[in-house]
Order: sequence, then C-alpha cells, then structure tokens
Amino acid sequence: MSIPKNTVCIWYDSEAEEAANFYARTFPDTRVGAVNRAPADNPSNKQGQVLTVEFTVFGIPCIGLNGGTAFKHSEAFSFQIATDTQEETDRYWDAIVGNGGEESQCGWCKDKWGVSWQITPRTLTEAMTAGGEEAKRAFEAMMTMKKIDVAAIDAARRG
Repeated sequence: MSIPKNTVCIWYDSEAEEAANFYARTFPDTRVGAVNRAPADNPSNKQGQVLTVEFTVFGIPCIGLNGGTAFKHSEAFSFQIATDTQEETDRYWDAIVGNGGEESQCGWCKDKWGVSWQITPRTLTEAMTAGGEEAKRAFEAMMTMKKIDVAAIDAARRG
C-alpha cells in the first residue's frame, strides 16, 4: 500500500462512503479505495462504523472522514473541475445538483453533503487569463450565470 505524500481530507457527518461512491459514479478517473472502520468507540463513531474512506477525484487523492456534526463545509474549499464542452459541463452540474445538491452562482454548486464544486469550462479560464477587455466581457457574462453557458462565454470573448 502506497500512502500519498499529500491527501485532501474532507469531513462528513457520517456519509463519507456514500459521497465517495457518488463521486466515483460521476467523474472519470475517480475511484473508491479502502473503507476503514473505527477500531474503538470515539466521539463521532462506534467501534466498527465507517471512520474513513479513501478515494480519488479525477486522480486527486482524498480521504473522507466521518467526524460528526462539529464542522460544516463552506465555499472556502471547493473542487474546480475543468470542462471542455457544454455537454460535459451539463453532465457534471446536473449530476451534482440532481443528486440533492444546490445551484449557486458563477459555475458553483454544492453536492448534497455540502461540498462545493466549481464546474468551469476551460473557455472561461482562458478568457480570464487573456486579460484585458476579453476577460472583462467574459467575467461580466459569467456574473449573470449559475451554470456556465459555454456559447455565451465564447460570444462574450469575441465581443
């Protein structure tokens, strides 16, 4: 067993395994690894209950920790998923929102466990890095959106 040098740890109330399985069904290059059970009773789990779940999201190593209700997710942490087409953008957005999640602004949404996701078409990122008027037009278009509309961003980039 190889332990990664860096792993993203995400706190869940008690649903880390359910979340990891959803991510594995939703995103390519995503898988669920070891499911580790509490070796003894602790403030958040009884002995034998799922304590941690090892998984990847697009190849990024993560661990889901069933830590109870002490901490909540916020937009201060999010996964940013780069998409190439409207179809890919729609697929990920619709999977997250359609599985009990919620829409937010500017390409952001939350899954049903409260984890924030940015479903970001590459054309938007390219516009931002181009700078100048192109970035301004794309940014202003993005500010009116929930799910990003690739054609509208492309049109804004062109002016």
